[in-house]
Amino acid sequence: MRAVVQRVSEASVIVDGRVTGEICKGLLLLLGVGQEDTEADARLMADKVVGLRCFADADSKFNLSVVDVGGAVLAISQFTLFGDCRKGRRPSFSDAARPEPATELYESVVKHLRDKGLVVETGEFGAHMDVHLVNDGPVTLLVDTKKLF
Repeated sequence: MRAVVQRVSEASVIVDGRVTGEICKGLLLLLGVGQEDTEADARLMADKVVGLRCFADADSKFNLSVVDVGGAVLAISQFTLFGDCRKGRRPSFSDAARPEPATELYESVVKHLRDKGLVVETGEFGAHMDVHLVNDGPVTLLVDTKKLF
């Protein structure tokens, strides 16, 4: 499972002209699910996002998590994080999970985040989405559950 995590001062997602999710201070989580990902990856990703210390404390050091600052998460599914651009000009998405298992694991990450007390807004899995954000910092981090250990 791969994620791009962006610290934001605000973010929203629009599907077919309607806002499906929006947050103020918090994290924008662009989440890709791979073919080999399991429920263990979903739990690991949620744990990493919840505990990720990417907010500054009084000394301007990254010591605070999204929970510590009372922030929220906007979770957006993004299979293109598994795009392989090594050959040719068109990315291959053969490592991305099929829609059914990907949906289940995406929703599992969202559930685990909510179970940990976070407010989590979402996009719409598989839809064309317009994502708006104000990246705070900017702070953008990459998380890959296959590279955590």
